[in-house]
Amino acid sequence: MSNKIVIITGANSGLGLETTKHFLSTGNIVIMAVRNLNKGEAAKQQLLQLYPKGQIDVLHLDLSKLKTVHNFVAEFSSRYNSLDLLINNAGVMTPPYSKTEEGFELQFGSNHLGHFALTGLLLPYLEKAEQPRVVTLSSIAHRNGVIDFENLEGSKGYKAMKFYSQSKLANLLFAKELDERLKRNGYKTISLAAHPGISSTNLFRIGKESTPWYIKPLIKLLSQPAEKGALPTIMAATDEKLVGGEYIGPDGAGNRKGNPVIEVPKESVYHKETMKKLWDVSEQLTGIEYKLT
Repeated sequence: MSNKIVIITGANSGLGLETTKHFLSTGNIVIMAVRNLNKGEAAKQQLLQLYPKGQIDVLHLDLSKLKTVHNFVAEFSSRYNSLDLLINNAGVMTPPYSKTEEGFELQFGSNHLGHFALTGLLLPYLEKAEQPRVVTLSSIAHRNGVIDFENLEGSKGYKAMKFYSQSKLANLLFAKELDERLKRNGYKTISLAAHPGISSTNLFRIGKESTPWYIKPLIKLLSQPAEKGALPTIMAATDEKLVGGEYIGPDGAGNRKGNPVIEVPKESVYHKETMKKLWDVSEQLTGIEYKLT
């Protein structure tokens, strides 16, 4: 894959940075969608040292503020006419209870609703490309997730890991539902999901604190480097044998680390009623209507 236009959310660190490196190394134009422009520009300079001919655009995107999602798409559309690949990579993990600008619980609001809105707004640009794809990052934490429609905003009780798992299940269900709706409506864009297993990234923090010293050896034992954790995303984005709807993850024990393969979630995960309700609620909360039946 080369000479394509690629958007990667959360592109300035961790998995996003490793994924950015791959697409720059193969000659693509990468739009780094970042919450902190200073960090984004610093990452761009580091990347240009590795890839002096790299084509990089750094644009502001804060998924916890829907107005910046709209602003990002407006800025993108002023510079580009089409989009080949959208990688919904950015995420927050287990923060103390907090809310987005619109009043959503932070993890559900940023990890799912922000990406739901972004994808909907960018879909017309994806459709202008030859073989467009959307890749949304989930997590093995989805296995413990339940979409609690009665407490999405967390006002009836909040446990950080429970809400993280919920947001990652929402990512997985969104990716699958999106692909099914795109196919039913005759779109050429396909949607896939991926997860990195357990990777050493800056998500492994408690609140705003650094990872405690006593957890670091455990993470090293169970996890894989970020560059290896990015491989499922890269496979989902580039493997021509994939048709849409697949979920890509590591092939090792518990899918915690290893080489990327197609992973099949338990049958109960893709619960049709839950997927439809999540879609409808997401359209309602974000104000973004896909017009996909």
